[in-house]
Amino acid sequence: MSSTTATAESDYYETLQISKNADQETIQRVFRMLAQRFHPDNLDTGNDEKFREIHEAFLVLSDPAKRAEYDIRHETFRQERWRFIAAGPPGETDFGVEQQLRFMVLEILYSRRRTDPYRPGLSQLELQEMLGRPREHLEFTLWYLAQKKLVTRGDQSNLVITSEGIDFVEEHAPDKRRYLRITGRA
Repeated sequence: MSSTTATAESDYYETLQISKNADQETIQRVFRMLAQRFHPDNLDTGNDEKFREIHEAFLVLSDPAKRAEYDIRHETFRQERWRFIAAGPPGETDFGVEQQLRFMVLEILYSRRRTDPYRPGLSQLELQEMLGRPREHLEFTLWYLAQKKLVTRGDQSNLVITSEGIDFVEEHAPDKRRYLRITGRA
């Protein structure tokens, strides 16, 4: 993908962890900090893929013409995603969907912690892809789980289940499976 042609999934503001209203000085300062952290030559935190994403976002957002073009596409995409969210899944209550989503996130992070203890976290993007949900669907869920101290942010801002989260999954998993069988969703 060229730096002037962002895909619908690219959120350069999120990649650089900045506000849409950030000025050029902020963009450059944040880029330098993130580039230093994720540069492939950094033995502790280097990440080639993340570095390329950051660099691509910087190339677009630091150029006023490219940024203006990107902002138009970004806003259109954002509005379309919110329309999808507002419609919601047919025939399900919002509370039930949210509770199920929270439990699915915890189960995924639980499984990750057990199967890969040296890399126990997942990025928000990985969770989005695994759950088939856009970022906006996960914002409230992840906020809630973090407030309850069931998940936390680990290395490189990856989401990691806490010991409280593990206890919650283990305490509620049998009840959840029973509920899913009774309603025919197993």
